[in-house]
Amino acid sequence: MADPTPTLVVGFDLDMTLVDARPGVIATCEAVTRETGVAIDGPLAASRLGPPLEVELANWVEADRVDELAEIYRRHYPEFGVPGSTAMPGAHEALAAIRAIGGSSVIVSAKSSRGVADTVAHLGLDVDATLGGRFAEAKGAALATYGADVYVGDHAADMIAARSCDAVAVGVCTGMTSAAELRAAGADVVLVDLTEFPEWLASHMLSIRLAALDDRLRELESVVVAFSGGADSAFLLAAAVRSLGVDNVIAATAVSPSLPAAELAGAAAFAAGLGVRHVTPATDELSRAGYRDNAGDRCFFCKAELLDVLAPLAADLGMRYVATGTNADDAKAGFRPGIRAAAERGAVTPLLDAGLTKSDVRQASRRWGLATWDKPAAACLSSRIAYGVAVTAQRLSRVERAETALRVALANAGLAVRHLRVRDLGDRARVELDAGLVDAVKARPDLLEVIAGFDAVELDPRGFRSGAMNELLVDAERWR
Repeated sequence: MADPTPTLVVGFDLDMTLVDARPGVIATCEAVTRETGVAIDGPLAASRLGPPLEVELANWVEADRVDELAEIYRRHYPEFGVPGSTAMPGAHEALAAIRAIGGSSVIVSAKSSRGVADTVAHLGLDVDATLGGRFAEAKGAALATYGADVYVGDHAADMIAARSCDAVAVGVCTGMTSAAELRAAGADVVLVDLTEFPEWLASHMLSIRLAALDDRLRELESVVVAFSGGADSAFLLAAAVRSLGVDNVIAATAVSPSLPAAELAGAAAFAAGLGVRHVTPATDELSRAGYRDNAGDRCFFCKAELLDVLAPLAADLGMRYVATGTNADDAKAGFRPGIRAAAERGAVTPLLDAGLTKSDVRQASRRWGLATWDKPAAACLSSRIAYGVAVTAQRLSRVERAETALRVALANAGLAVRHLRVRDLGDRARVELDAGLVDAVKARPDLLEVIAGFDAVELDPRGFRSGAMNELLVDAERWR
């Protein structure tokens, strides 16, 4: 399947969009006046930046001298214009935001190609390509050759350029064109300045990815969603219902000793709220030696068990696919054997296919009003047991009781906890909780006394962090 969210290409105008060129323009005009005797009002000329240089010079000399003065102006610009230019507020951050999502940026400007290139180099603007000597529709033609998806500019002609190549037209009110004039010229969105661009870009990319998710789900036609009740699978379930309707979606929550009882109740309530059928098949991870042995690949056997149960269930229920909540961040993580097991068994990953990250899932969940938008990560109970320590039903139950008791104790002490893990290291337990609570709990050792069944209980001074058990695995591999 082709990538539904290809690399985004963002085009920018230069003067008064990325760069405040006015001081340099004024200084260059003064240099031209000194050389030629032609009185050019630099501040006035600088207030009309946007159109090609020749358009401005026609206000000061006869038509037959325009080319002559343009040549002189461009000869002086590297000395006076470039050093006088400064980056607009938010310019570097806007370009960095594009780079952060794997996008590319190009500058297409009415300024001469040399003037653009020299200014970009002087200010260290992180762009992939530059092109000068283009205005209005000519800009649009150039943008089309770069495959620009978005064009950002401060002038009405920039909005015309974007429209002419079917790019999203983003206006910034840092030039002489008002927000109303930018909208009248075709702006899809108007920003005060580039400091607002990263937030807009994130929202724009989320919309693109949500559209890709809808397309992907419609391709699948019907799905059983492997629904743990966490933020990712909850969002996927809600998206599937939106795209396919409740008759073509089933939520399946696997019931086993590794699932906390509270998670099952929450999953049932969430599915009921969507009006989707919720099934709770039993899985038996503990019957798999690789799961019980709890080596670094434990999650492979857990996910294998899940898919080996859900795949025939989906077929029996007339659903075409089993879908998991794997997101784009999961695929980049260095150690996810469960993803491999699911892929080998034909599970589909709509969130990953659409390029949705964990942050995207939370933002979209909030946009849709889903209660799970800020739900803390809730990995299965087996993730609390240190690698190399056998996973048993008794250990899983011990961890669940310990976490439940500690949450109650913290609440009674007036300490609101968001992230909490009781790690089973064999004979001792290690408690991880929100870093901001570590000192408070350290000062109240009696709170940890509610944790029963371990020879010793220790508090991790570093606080909670996802994947802490993988740190032990990496350390072990390093010293082999």
